[in-house]
Amino acid sequence: MVSELVTQRSYATEAGTHRFARRHGAGKAADAYSQLARLELSSIGIGTYLGQPCEETDDAYTAAIVDAVRRGLNVIDTAANFRCQRSERAVGRALQQLIQAGEIYRSEVLVASAGGMVAFDTQPPTDKAHFLRSATVGRGLCDEGELVAGCHCMAPAFLEQSLAASLDNLGLSTLDVYYVHNPETQLHLIDRPQFFERLRRAFEALEQAVDRGQLRAYGVTSWMGVRARRTDRDYLSLQEVVEVAQDIAGSRHHCKALQIPLNLAMPEAFLQPNQEVRGQLLTPLDAARQLGLVVFGSSPLHQGRLVQNRLPHVPPLPTMCQLPERDPAAVEALQFARSIPGIASTLVGMRRSEHVATAARLLHHPRAPLEWLCAAARPNPSASYVG
Repeated sequence: MVSELVTQRSYATEAGTHRFARRHGAGKAADAYSQLARLELSSIGIGTYLGQPCEETDDAYTAAIVDAVRRGLNVIDTAANFRCQRSERAVGRALQQLIQAGEIYRSEVLVASAGGMVAFDTQPPTDKAHFLRSATVGRGLCDEGELVAGCHCMAPAFLEQSLAASLDNLGLSTLDVYYVHNPETQLHLIDRPQFFERLRRAFEALEQAVDRGQLRAYGVTSWMGVRARRTDRDYLSLQEVVEVAQDIAGSRHHCKALQIPLNLAMPEAFLQPNQEVRGQLLTPLDAARQLGLVVFGSSPLHQGRLVQNRLPHVPPLPTMCQLPERDPAAVEALQFARSIPGIASTLVGMRRSEHVATAARLLHHPRAPLEWLCAAARPNPSASYVG
């Protein structure tokens, strides 16, 4: 656990994020920051998923986060299971350094984490299956059947323990967003009525966490479910997810966030009308907007694949959106991901100073126009994306 300076009861606020954007806005494009849910958020955020669970990577993430915030990025995303909880702890150290130095207030940055995937502690254990069961069923945090695929759990007691551990790792009293991590994992092994009953219990626990001041909003981060075809077993309906929260807390519910992958190789959230909302078939992004969800994009570089291999159908970026970089494919991919209408911030994993510098320089250039986005997203204009 880190300094009491960081554990002050605070969270991202309208005034704080606006102040941050104004302080860092010199020379940046007019659309460098998104104004959603009364917060002003950088269109590129900091992700912490990839890397080995080692001190070298810890130090690289801490330094990169500090550098990124100094350059004007104020969205930080992590999860309990990222690098055996070490990513959360690296975020905590970076926040401690910035706050202690008087460079930021806690209210100026949005911090998100996620629970649901059972997290190792510091290093993967020799007997992973034994550890995962001992950390959940063995501690009385869930029943035997609630540990799914040996690694995923949405039981209230487990989520409450995971949230408390994340807050301790981060040195915070309040998270801005807490996601249920890939809930569709459970749909491979249980039926939908049982799934939504478990989701209801999870959301009830998270609403109680809001009441306790441990978090401001919650939602889901979904790798496959939200993008899947409606006939797929792991398909996740956003309308049904939000209806669960509405049944619990009415219109005052706090299910307000969604994180989904969106990149040039995975444009489904932008193109595929697979989500039914009030009888109308919409893309995930349009559905999220209708349902009042703030959307964060993940994997904009497709875990590095879009840097190594430029997609041949992607047209050149308009001159105003280009950067004189050695890796134009990376710039194209980042411009695509951060420019899609409906994305509050796209989360980029950054551990190297040159990657932070490139991401920060993009904030000085306008987002890509819709015409280019549509051309870049459709390798085959006649293809059907209907689920």
